[in-house]
Amino acid sequence: MPKTSDARPSIIIEDVGKRFTLRHTQSFKELFIAWTRRKPLASTFQALDGIDLRVAEGESVALLGYNGSGKSTLLKLISGVLRPDQGRVLTRGRVAGLIEVGAGFHPDLSGRENVYLNAAILGMSRSEIDRRFDEIVEFSEIGEFIDTEVKHYSSGMFVRLAFSVAIHTELDILLVDEVLAVGDAPFREKCKAKIRELADERKTMFVVSHDLGMVSSLCTRGIVLRRGKMIFDGPVEDAVAALKESTR
Repeated sequence: MPKTSDARPSIIIEDVGKRFTLRHTQSFKELFIAWTRRKPLASTFQALDGIDLRVAEGESVALLGYNGSGKSTLLKLISGVLRPDQGRVLTRGRVAGLIEVGAGFHPDLSGRENVYLNAAILGMSRSEIDRRFDEIVEFSEIGEFIDTEVKHYSSGMFVRLAFSVAIHTELDILLVDEVLAVGDAPFREKCKAKIRELADERKTMFVVSHDLGMVSSLCTRGIVLRRGKMIFDGPVEDAVAALKESTR
């Protein structure tokens, strides 16, 4: 593992493993047929295996790997959405995850109510939300619809508001998982600029994206996963090269 700065760690991941059970039947009929033919009803998939790393305060890390490598699983372990089957994950400070944007939104509540609800889920106090509310709405560009129930929003409006809530959270660690692929081009550029602003403020960041140019400009360190194992950890330019090499 490369040496990080002398800053205290924001994230510690020690010998982490995560397994999932894959069911091979979808209905009672399929279950009965598989049972009578003595076929396995489920199997185990090792999503992560022996992941060991530390991330220093203020470090921006790109998490690279092709589909099925374990990137999103690792982010969910760091965010606390999932728990490891082995090892441990420790974080210092408030974690905001742009992983499943809008997961805490309620369709029958207005945009305003959902801002307060989702920001509270992300750990903000009422006074913090009050202070950031106008900024959140302005960034989302849905001002006149803020008191409309979100079930009437277009997908673009929903994503803009959900992203705006998450990105304006009072955070110490930001986890980003491909959310920059959503929304129209001008909004994506505004989101990228906001994330760069947070990087300049020395927020600890873990970024998953297939946009290698973007992660190279945003991150200084790159980690490459392949089939649940860490195969590279070092400067982001070398990580991009290692990712491309891993397909040969």
